[in-house]
Amino acid sequence: MNAAEIRKRFLEFFARNNHTVVDSAPLIPKDDPSLMFTNAGMVQFKKLFLGQEKRDYIRATTSQKCLRVGGKHNDLENVGRTARHHTFFEMLGNFSFGDYFKEDAIRFCWTFLTEELKLDKSRLYITIYKDDDEAFDLWRKVAGVSPERIYRLGEKDNFWSMGDTGPCGPCSEVHYDQGEEVGCGPNCGIGKCDCDRFLEIWNLVFMQYDQAEDGTRTALPRPSIDTGMGLERIAAVCQGVHSNYETDLFQSIIQYTADLAGVKYRQDTEIDTALQVIADHSRAIAFLIPDQVLPSNEGRGYILRRLIRRAYRFGKLMGLEGSFLWKTASKVVEDMGGHYAELKDSKDFMVEVVRGEEESFAKTLDKGLDMLEQELAALEKAGAKVVPGETTFRLYDTFGFPIDIVRDVAEKRGIDVDEAAFDVLMKEQKDRSKAAWKGSGEKDVASLFQVLLEQGVTSEFSGYELMSDQSEITYLLDESGKVAEALPQGATGWMVAAVTPFYGESGGQVGDTGEIAATTGKALVVDTVKPSRNLTAHKVKVAEGELKVGAACFLNVDRTRRLATMRNHTVTHLMHAALHKVLGDHANQAGSLVGPDRLRFDFTHIKGLSAEEIAQVEAIVNRVILEAIPVDRSVMSIADAQAKGATALFGEKYGDTVSVIEVPGVSMELCGGTHLDNTGIAGSFVIASESGVAAGIRRIEAATGGNAIAYLNERRAAAAEAAAMLKAQPAELPKKVHDLQQQVKDMAREMKALQAKLASGAGRDLLSDAEEIGGIKVLAAQVDAPNMNIMLEQMDALRSKMESGIVCLAAAHEDGKVSVALAVTKDLQGKFKAGDLIKPVAAEVGGGGGGRPDMARAGGTNPAGIPAAIAKVKELIAG
Repeated sequence: MNAAEIRKRFLEFFARNNHTVVDSAPLIPKDDPSLMFTNAGMVQFKKLFLGQEKRDYIRATTSQKCLRVGGKHNDLENVGRTARHHTFFEMLGNFSFGDYFKEDAIRFCWTFLTEELKLDKSRLYITIYKDDDEAFDLWRKVAGVSPERIYRLGEKDNFWSMGDTGPCGPCSEVHYDQGEEVGCGPNCGIGKCDCDRFLEIWNLVFMQYDQAEDGTRTALPRPSIDTGMGLERIAAVCQGVHSNYETDLFQSIIQYTADLAGVKYRQDTEIDTALQVIADHSRAIAFLIPDQVLPSNEGRGYILRRLIRRAYRFGKLMGLEGSFLWKTASKVVEDMGGHYAELKDSKDFMVEVVRGEEESFAKTLDKGLDMLEQELAALEKAGAKVVPGETTFRLYDTFGFPIDIVRDVAEKRGIDVDEAAFDVLMKEQKDRSKAAWKGSGEKDVASLFQVLLEQGVTSEFSGYELMSDQSEITYLLDESGKVAEALPQGATGWMVAAVTPFYGESGGQVGDTGEIAATTGKALVVDTVKPSRNLTAHKVKVAEGELKVGAACFLNVDRTRRLATMRNHTVTHLMHAALHKVLGDHANQAGSLVGPDRLRFDFTHIKGLSAEEIAQVEAIVNRVILEAIPVDRSVMSIADAQAKGATALFGEKYGDTVSVIEVPGVSMELCGGTHLDNTGIAGSFVIASESGVAAGIRRIEAATGGNAIAYLNERRAAAAEAAAMLKAQPAELPKKVHDLQQQVKDMAREMKALQAKLASGAGRDLLSDAEEIGGIKVLAAQVDAPNMNIMLEQMDALRSKMESGIVCLAAAHEDGKVSVALAVTKDLQGKFKAGDLIKPVAAEVGGGGGGRPDMARAGGTNPAGIPAAIAKVKELIAG
């Protein structure tokens, strides 16, 4: 049974058992600021388990794409070398949110394994938490597992917690006996060893306690279920192989790569490792880029860059030339695009990103190998037999070299590697990285309103139709989130009303501001947030009287601010569509901010937009504005919206019912924000700036309506001021600026020629200062030169006049740096070489250098050391 069939059967089995099939969340966790990547199936349901969110279902099943390469789950160095370690993997899971508990979870698990997958019951073993007698009895009752096949293990193995506090509970694991031939010997057994004979295939977590800060646990009122089964592992079991890499999930990529390299799998251990690394990393790469992770030097982008570089290195070791990873990643798209449509949608963009990164690293890799060769040559010359940990770490940190490559190259030269020192430096880097990681950047609004969410408090939003409404104050919280009956004059806090026209910040649109007039007092609304899909909270500052729970109130949105925000939001949709037309379908939203003053839009694109492309986008958007097209908002099922072709934005979570914003013939997106009734109300549109904010992510800032006119007026005033300064008309500015630039270039050439002439004359004048040391004519002097190039001009003038001798010139510059140049005539190079002489000389000015036997140069940072450097030259020649 292939992996796709296992995945299909799993989801269909739980769908038949009243579970909602939920699409995989992106690899970037939207609602969990603590995680770099989604690393388990339960991540997208965390708010449900914490009681911070309600959804339309209480049972769910998923096949979740996951990535584990950093922090607690850093498996990278083992990937490709063991049968089970992976970066990217799929986690099959079923979940109950306060519905069924242990008995049904065990029944579903056992039925699926033994009836759907037809696994041999005699090969299945169970582990439970040591004190979980209930689970012990249920495995016997529901599945008929004999007591001797159920093992009780401690907290380390069979107890799960979400963190130091919060939901937790015992877990139960199902293990599959792969046979004695896989075991590690006579003491092999569950809980006794870590070999692969008894392979864990499914983990059932029974969330039944709430853990407090002091470690005490109380029973949850509605226990839940979270299970996870790795698709790669269960595929290996079903296909009768002992390595995940031998399953169809990997073999297609491995055989494709082997054909590219002209090698065979399972004939050479090193070749096998390389093929497995490339297969694993190609999967991760193919999934990361569609989820808007792009190569960079920090955060998630750095992880992707490391994966690309590591796979590329292994390809080079195997003999692959040029770019190849884009081909193996494309093979992943071919194999898995049927279930994960985003792979096909982003294939062209992914290929462009990977190919560019490969070509860039090819140059870096050669430099790294050259540096390693130089280091090894220096060690051999010094008679050293160990590569220092600092050297290995520098190669790893700068060029992405793993220690095994350094070890392989060094061993061939009979040199060891100080791995202990390298490990210390790696640990220090990981500690720094851990300290620097600030989370995913998502705003955690829900935690402040935990008490309301746990009670299921909701509010109705009337702001699509109204900007003023009448309601009743249902809840008040002080600034710390503590429930209050009233907020006095001058106090700041939070207010919830049964009905509100105020839009809570979400989907990139800022929250509304305005006023609340209650029967007991008045308050300013300074912000509005949305802790959950069905709850809006107003941040208020009480201006008069007090706000009291139960009081009737009028809620009045700031209309001018809301209208300006709606202009920017509707035009954001128009611009998104225009970017697709001008740049291609890969230019997808990667983030946005829609406020009253401006709109900010981040999107995926490799390079900056040209002036022509910016003009095209502006023209398309302004044409749609001028056409005054009605903007339609409709509510429908998510399935109907997708069938109509509505664009779902990356990372957003949608319920069964969604709001669709359509500008007929132009744009159709799932969006819960507020919008104009007609595109013509936007008035005008102008792009104020376009820039890069991360590798492969561009940012446009733009304005609409009166803000666009104000922006253009500012630019017109600036152009008029510049034209007046140049005594020209604004239309003549480009020619005037071009003429000025040409004048500056001409003057720079003239200045350079004059400096060279002066330097030549100064150089000839210095010859009179030469002295004879040991029969050799020596000139060592400090000169006035603004830079190294001018000093070299002086050096050339001196060399042309000196038939035999040694010249050393040094100069201090305005930036506090020092330049040194040293030349030796050909007849003296048998005894003195410029490259050797300059090193101890440069040390006197706090620097270093090198060069050829006839000419060398150096830099330093200590101008006060120049006299000592000149003396050092004479000392070296005197012997």
